[in-house]
Amino acid sequence: MKKHDMKFLAGHRARRLRQSDWIRELVRETRLGAHDLIYPLFLREGNGVREPIDGMPGIHRLSIDMAVEEARRAHDLGIPLLALFQQTPEEKLTPDGAEALNGDNLTCRALRAIRMAVPGIGLMADVALDVFTDHGHDGVLQDGKVLNDETVDILVQQALHLATAGCDVVAPSDMMDGRVGAIRRALEGHGHTQVMIMSYAAKYASCLYGPFREAVGSLGRLKGDKRTYQMDPANAREALRQVQQDISEGADMVMVKPGMAYLDVIRQVRDRFDVPLTAYQVSGEYAMLRLGADQGLWDIESAMLESLTGLKRAGCDGILTYFALEAARVLA
Repeated sequence: MKKHDMKFLAGHRARRLRQSDWIRELVRETRLGAHDLIYPLFLREGNGVREPIDGMPGIHRLSIDMAVEEARRAHDLGIPLLALFQQTPEEKLTPDGAEALNGDNLTCRALRAIRMAVPGIGLMADVALDVFTDHGHDGVLQDGKVLNDETVDILVQQALHLATAGCDVVAPSDMMDGRVGAIRRALEGHGHTQVMIMSYAAKYASCLYGPFREAVGSLGRLKGDKRTYQMDPANAREALRQVQQDISEGADMVMVKPGMAYLDVIRQVRDRFDVPLTAYQVSGEYAMLRLGADQGLWDIESAMLESLTGLKRAGCDGILTYFALEAARVLA
């Protein structure tokens, strides 16, 4: 075909808007910044400890003093929110997760230390029992089954301890029925009216949590699986019901977890609900991108930014990601 025979609708050539950096920047539809990122920190006991996590290259368990330093770095780069997860010492693990109700546990001490040292950064902590139980489940067990209402009673008390310690956002990740409403009523009743709830509204029973469970020490002790309370990966309409329920119970923000494998769910939630929406780029998704880069299959910076931009494009307001500090540096 001769050049002059090519037909373009109204003279349109899409490549005109792709021909240089400045025009691509000007017409870019989705913008990713440090302000979109939530940075998870893994805590462990000790002092001056920065312990590598085998399944998550580049990520460490941090003693509280090291976590404070990391919080300063995050704040300086413009990251607005940290998410704290603790590795509970073996001797403090119990069937009922009693350490979750210790107002001086590792997470509560870290909340107070970071709040004092870096007052301008937001602090979030999970409300769940999996890092405190000797069986690795998010609630208490009876005859091998996770009890819903008995677990919710404990989660309410855990949330109050976190709020008292200075937590800005409590994040119920347990997937018990009714826990958002119970936590909201308790927070209001105890004067914690400004504490936000970010609900893990659509948390799937995914195989991609393995490196996280290694990081917090629950991988080897988990008995059975979590499919009776976490969502079936085959379901999307159910996620919309879960989100609706948690919003009606008082959630300020909702989350879809994992992120990259559930972009369709993120999009459906975004289209239907007008509340802040986050996604969790989980440990397995992070590890896959890292390991592929280590094998020379792709450039890690490009893969990192493409994956985060995809989550943002799907409809996320915020992204909880282990790449947060690295991405913030690149985006700066």
